[in-house]
Amino acid sequence: MTSDYELVMGNDTECQFLCGRNVDRYGLKRARELIDNGYVAEWIVDNLPGATSFVTIDKSRKYYAAGFKLGHKDYSRTTGNPRYFINNHVTIVIRWRSAPGRDGEKGGKVIVGFEVYPKSIGDEYWKYEGCPEDVRNVEYGMELYLPPSENTTAKAQPTSSSSYAPPRDEEDMDDGATLTIPYSYSVYYRAETDVEWANRWDLYFVGEEGSSKIHWLAIFNSVFIATLLTAVVGVIIARTIKGDMKTFSKDGGVEEGKLKLKLKRPRNGTKSPKTGEKESISLLDQNGDADNDADVSSDEELLEDLTGWKLLHGDVFRSPQYGGLLAPLVGSGMQLVFMASGLLLLSCLGVLNPSWRGGFVSVGFSLFIFAGIFSGYFSGRVYKTFGGEDWRKNTLMTAILFPGLLFTTIFILNLFVWAQASSTAIPFSTLIALNFLWLFIQLPLVYAGSWYGYARAGSWNHPTKTNQIARQVPQQSWYIKGMQSVLISGLIPFTVIFIELLFVFKSLWQDKSGYYYVFGFLAVVFLITIITVIEVTIVATYLQLCAENYHWWWQSFFIGSGSAIWIFAYCVWYYFTSLHIHGFISSILFFSYSFLACLVYGLLTGTVGFLAAYAFVRRIYGYVLAATSLGPQYMPISKDSLLTTVARGSSAIKAD
Repeated sequence: MTSDYELVMGNDTECQFLCGRNVDRYGLKRARELIDNGYVAEWIVDNLPGATSFVTIDKSRKYYAAGFKLGHKDYSRTTGNPRYFINNHVTIVIRWRSAPGRDGEKGGKVIVGFEVYPKSIGDEYWKYEGCPEDVRNVEYGMELYLPPSENTTAKAQPTSSSSYAPPRDEEDMDDGATLTIPYSYSVYYRAETDVEWANRWDLYFVGEEGSSKIHWLAIFNSVFIATLLTAVVGVIIARTIKGDMKTFSKDGGVEEGKLKLKLKRPRNGTKSPKTGEKESISLLDQNGDADNDADVSSDEELLEDLTGWKLLHGDVFRSPQYGGLLAPLVGSGMQLVFMASGLLLLSCLGVLNPSWRGGFVSVGFSLFIFAGIFSGYFSGRVYKTFGGEDWRKNTLMTAILFPGLLFTTIFILNLFVWAQASSTAIPFSTLIALNFLWLFIQLPLVYAGSWYGYARAGSWNHPTKTNQIARQVPQQSWYIKGMQSVLISGLIPFTVIFIELLFVFKSLWQDKSGYYYVFGFLAVVFLITIITVIEVTIVATYLQLCAENYHWWWQSFFIGSGSAIWIFAYCVWYYFTSLHIHGFISSILFFSYSFLACLVYGLLTGTVGFLAAYAFVRRIYGYVLAATSLGPQYMPISKDSLLTTVARGSSAIKAD
């Protein structure tokens, strides 16, 4: 809101009386609580925050911290009880310089600094509806204290006696007594030639300059980890997988136009009536005819070397359970990827900066709503790939699932903030407007994207067909099982971002300025994190396939989002070790918003991991086709499926 302070450019004001406010005992109690909890007042002039001025340790430079204290706390010399004083006079210093270009030639000025120096002045120094006699020479401050009395308007007791100490508890809170607090201000304009208008925010970040080395250390740490993972993925693709392809092409692949497998006869199999030897089984040739020249296998001959991930060709693309839930999550994740990428790009280009108040949140909401079309597209296409038929139901779930959870949680948290009468509460009209944007703009965009992805683009083609009978998954190693795999894999991306995460937390929760501004570093770390998530998911998916476990759809999503669990654990550790938050409501808000932030991050990285694993799986099974020079219908079937078909008495076996 606009204040009652009046500033006229270039006109100094020695002292100006503002007002006198009558405060009852409840108001005094609330003021003492705010001072005790370190609250500050925030003012804005020309989109520049009112700042408390500090100097560096070596006194070579000064820097700013947004806001100024409401008052200060002292202790009685005799009793040791706390005493609270309110800052009821402020000295405002506006620093200016000539405007650049023709405006400066015409006498135009721009503001490059806004400093506020608060002071507490006791009641005995004030004139009636006027300024103090001398604001510079003040010995006693304005204490927030009312003595027990009848229904009268009281003034603060003199504080000259060192033996005076107010009681710890208020008495007769409803006795109608009030304390009159006078307010005044001084204004001075000073020319500043060392600060350019374009760089006027630099003073708010001078105290963070020494942290640039740590930022570079974080970048080096991230690059080092990503490089190691890249080497691992390169070895897997360039040597292991291609080596498997070479072996398969040589031993179990195409020989004179025929795809042949050798199999030991099952225990209940039959012997050849002529030779008494166990019969061998060969697949159809490329023309679909039975191989009349089937090789005869002895008891010692084993099935050709088809092991590990190659055995899953008939099950690896089997639709997952609860695919109708995974598709909307992937769609919402792509929506968040677009929003995060857009915000980082605009911040790095300087379009979004602290001088644009509320710009980061406003642009973020706009990008999120616009990205609904991408959410619908990817959700519809993944849903079609899973074999879904009711695309309208999938569209509705995509548009409501994550945005609805986000809106509902914020609304419930906002009720707690309203109950505390906090100025950070979102107005009810804003919530209605957000609900309108959600239902009448984002929902149609999701519908359009989903229709195009499902009906026009269609499903992604798979290089192999799926068997009718699912394979039995063998016993898995402990590090491949669900939660263990997620936690181990999620720890690697967390090590990439945890240093930069410390700066983000410090800016949001501890810094007086409350601004995070090094978006260049954040963008680099974000990019490296995405690369790390992709590589970790590929490695984990490959190990899972080698263990003959084809349930990789959900697992790849959880592995990609695994670092969100570590980030939330880091939030809990940060709360107990670095923050001094008191009160149930404040703690609920911290953990709730931290959970929402981790949920957004996990959904984003989980989607990236899922799509990376999907592309990887399609690629490696495409390599199999390239090695065999056959179509999907001629892929060798698995041992279990082949034995099942033989047991049923089929005379000719065609790979499916």
